[in-house]
Amino acid sequence: MTASAAGIHAGNGQRRFAAPLRGQVDAACFQHPLFDGYGEYLDLATAAGWPGIEALNARMPLSGPRFARQDAALLADGLHYEARIAQGCIATRAENWHDLFNALVWMRHPALKLALNQQQCLHIARMGTRDRSPAQQALTQFDESGVIVQVRDATLLDLWDRHDWPSLFHANAGRWRNGDIAVAAVVGHALMEQVLVPGRLLVGKCLVVLGDPADALKHVVESISAGAILAAPTELRPLPLAGIPGWHAAQGAAFYAQEDYFRPLREGRVYPRPV
Repeated sequence: MTASAAGIHAGNGQRRFAAPLRGQVDAACFQHPLFDGYGEYLDLATAAGWPGIEALNARMPLSGPRFARQDAALLADGLHYEARIAQGCIATRAENWHDLFNALVWMRHPALKLALNQQQCLHIARMGTRDRSPAQQALTQFDESGVIVQVRDATLLDLWDRHDWPSLFHANAGRWRNGDIAVAAVVGHALMEQVLVPGRLLVGKCLVVLGDPADALKHVVESISAGAILAAPTELRPLPLAGIPGWHAAQGAAFYAQEDYFRPLREGRVYPRPV
């Protein structure tokens, strides 16, 4: 993996990503397509100063959990992070990009975040807090780096299955533009944090909705809530996001030939059916 593609998943043997200071971030990064759908909340990221807990809660739905400053007093309850959310409290570190982007996803997609939390709590009740099941790992990876992709034409999914990246992205660039394949939602807050550093080549962990449903996100939320998906990390399809037409400045044939980023299919790797 290239240095620019590394470090997305801290805790999986990779180094933890260090986000730049707020004053060092070029506001132009928030024009990246990854932030499409978050426009009404981006002032919280682009303003000169960090928003306080009260400002975050003011943008949340009236019902549901609220943000609370993560400090020693809050952590003294000894609760697991997910269990605390189930009781209505989202522990949030002050002046922290990762937690700010997590807050933006809560604001934009509260039903999805609640579904993920409910499933985490079910597994914690079974497993305890010392061990983590494959399902918990999958839920966490999707929470951190998740992307929902809608595919109308199954032949495009076949290209993805084979990691035929030049065909999926370059030869079929027009299919991305006409909606035959499209990013329905970016929900991974760790991906958003990575965009703060120009030039990083990001990889999304994807769930795919096949066909043309009225609401792909709703379909995913219902499937997560039912426990029908995310039983293991292998259900998540990797997608080199810089390959999506318009998501990177240089997308010629040589770009798509970089096998350290556009990786060949690993022998024996088989992807599950779409959601």
